[in-house]
Amino acid sequence: MSFGARLDQALTERGSACIGIDPHAALLKAWGLEDDLVSLEKFALTCVEAFGSLAAVIKPQSAFFERFGSRGVAVLERTVVAARDAGALVVLDVKRGDIGSTMDAYAQAYLDKSSDLAADAITVSPYLGVGSLQPAFDLADENDAGVFVLALTSNPEGPQVQHARLADGRTVAQSVIDDLSARNAGAVPLGSYGVVVGATIGDSIADLSGLNGPFLVPGIGAQGGGRADVQRIFGDHTAAVLPSVSREVLSKGPDVSSLAAAVRNVIEDFAFLRG
Repeated sequence: MSFGARLDQALTERGSACIGIDPHAALLKAWGLEDDLVSLEKFALTCVEAFGSLAAVIKPQSAFFERFGSRGVAVLERTVVAARDAGALVVLDVKRGDIGSTMDAYAQAYLDKSSDLAADAITVSPYLGVGSLQPAFDLADENDAGVFVLALTSNPEGPQVQHARLADGRTVAQSVIDDLSARNAGAVPLGSYGVVVGATIGDSIADLSGLNGPFLVPGIGAQGGGRADVQRIFGDHTAAVLPSVSREVLSKGPDVSSLAAAVRNVIEDFAFLRG
C-alpha cells in the first residue's frame, strides 16, 4: 500500500493524531531524568510504550537524538522500529533539503526500506526549490513512503520566505502546495505527498483545497494552536489533516497511563476531522 493509503487507513482506525517524541533537555529534567544517553532511550521507549498502540502517527524529532552522536542515532533507530512494531506510522522529523547526490543520500537514509532508519515518511525543506527534492520523491515512490514538505510553518520567521510573491503573483507557499497537488493528482484515497501547515499561521494566504494529500499541522497545544484554528484554516478540507502535538502530551510523563490518557484526549478533541 502507498503511504497515502496506509495513512488514510490509520486515521480511520486510530483517529487523527500525530504525537511527537521530542526528548529535549528540559523534558528529560521534568521527567526526573538526566540529560544523557540512558535517559534518552528511557524517554523515547516509554513514549512508545504509552502511545505506540494508540496514535495513528508518531513523529520523533531527529535532532534531539542526533545531539548524542552515533549512539543517539542508534536509539532513534530502536525508537522507529518499536513504534512501527506497535502499529503506528512513523514520520521522521528531519527537515532535510539539498541538491543532487546529497539529497539522494538523505533519501536513502530515511526512505529506503533497507536502511536502519527507514520511516514511513519524512519532513523536508523545499527552499532550494521543490525540484531539488526529486530524489526523495523518487525513493518514496519506490518504497511506498511519504514526504511532508514545509509550506506554511508556525514559526514567526516563516512568512519572510513563505509569503513572498513570485512573478506570477503566487506566494512561495502556494507554489509549494501547487507542486505537491500536481504530484498527488489522481491518487486514491489520498496522495503520499503532504505539506506542513502550522496551526498558528493566522489567516491562510494559500489555497489548500486541491492538495489531495495530507496536512501535517504542528503548533497545537503548547504553541497556542487548537481545534478552532484547525477548523478556521482548513474549513471543509479536514479529512486529511494530521494535528501534531508534542509538549502537551509529553509533559504528562513519565507515567505511562497519564501519557496514554493525554493522547486519548487529543484523539477525542480532533475526532471531528474525520466526521
